[in-house]
Amino acid sequence: MHILRFSDLCAQGKARGQRVFIRADLNVPQDDAGRITEDTRIRASVPCIRMALDAGAAVMVTSHLGRPTEGEFKPGDSLAPVARRLSELLGREVPLVAGWVDGVQVQPGQVVLLENCRVNKGEKKNSPELAQKMAALCDIYVNDAFGTAHRAEGTTYGIAEYAKVACAGPLLAAEIDAITKALANPKRPLVAIVAGSKVSTKLTILQSLSKNVDGLVVGGGIANTFMLAAGLPIGKSLAEPDLLGEAKAVIAAMAARGAEVPIPTDVVVAKAFAADAPATVKKAADVAEDDMILDIGPETAARLAAQLKAAGTIVWNGPVGVFEFDQFAGGTKAIAQAIAESSAFSIAGGGDTLAAIAKYGIENRVGYISTGGGAFLEVLEGKTLPAFEILQKRAAG
Repeated sequence: MHILRFSDLCAQGKARGQRVFIRADLNVPQDDAGRITEDTRIRASVPCIRMALDAGAAVMVTSHLGRPTEGEFKPGDSLAPVARRLSELLGREVPLVAGWVDGVQVQPGQVVLLENCRVNKGEKKNSPELAQKMAALCDIYVNDAFGTAHRAEGTTYGIAEYAKVACAGPLLAAEIDAITKALANPKRPLVAIVAGSKVSTKLTILQSLSKNVDGLVVGGGIANTFMLAAGLPIGKSLAEPDLLGEAKAVIAAMAARGAEVPIPTDVVVAKAFAADAPATVKKAADVAEDDMILDIGPETAARLAAQLKAAGTIVWNGPVGVFEFDQFAGGTKAIAQAIAESSAFSIAGGGDTLAAIAKYGIENRVGYISTGGGAFLEVLEGKTLPAFEILQKRAAG
């Protein structure tokens, strides 16, 4: 994927004295008092801002926060808590600027945070008038917000059409590199793990991956539907019987290429979905009518772990069981450890996946952890993300 990279422009001295507009993803969770409860996204945005400052640029940074109503600014929409945290991380004051669309005062070597971009009228619908005004504020536009790359909005797409120069920041560039390595030019065998409660929410991903991967591991409620498609009993487990045809089509598409969807041979069941529910390991063929399947069994977990350790590339989206309850966490733990021990290049994404990675402490042993939820899923679906598309178009001249 050919795009301009901000790191290259800085290395060539092309950012010195220039007005740089960075679209970051600073959409962090807050408690009722407005305190930030988790600051990963802010910390992830710091390298790009430092890069711009070190290059001698006049730096403007903006992001959305929450879901404000366009044209109606409320105190709860403010990036003020983000400005405070950014100031701490950068070791310098980061002033917060409101009403910035018609002009911003910032000098080379300075950084300002521009108030919540989604409050601006026309941001969501990518108004050309707003995009042109924002493009006039800068000499270089930098998109460093992979989490919003699947949306064609004013600060993610429109401004990139009209800015003098449009490029990818280090975070976005790293995502592009990891995605290219995992999906466009993977080292084989390529194994994907797709788990979740419903086939319907991941159907297009399963269909897209079935054309490319060598192994497609399904987990959670999705695996129950595939077990049903394979003629196995699933008791009162969560499943979507109306999608059996689609599940069978995915299995057939994989088989036609000499690839497989490994169906669990044993499972962990309980009579109720509860933190204190007793867990029982059963052969997949022996699931009773009143059983709920809440994890894969140890035999299945060992088989999948062996497959992952032999893989060349691994894509991971979703835990394979109810890992929040320890008695149903064995499958997800086994998969996490196998990925950590594998020599394969691995890319992982999705909120629950990140929680599992944190729970088993394997952050430093996953090749790349994606920061974007919806954007990561759309990449797996085989879609071209709007932010990638416009940056490629601009790089091509």
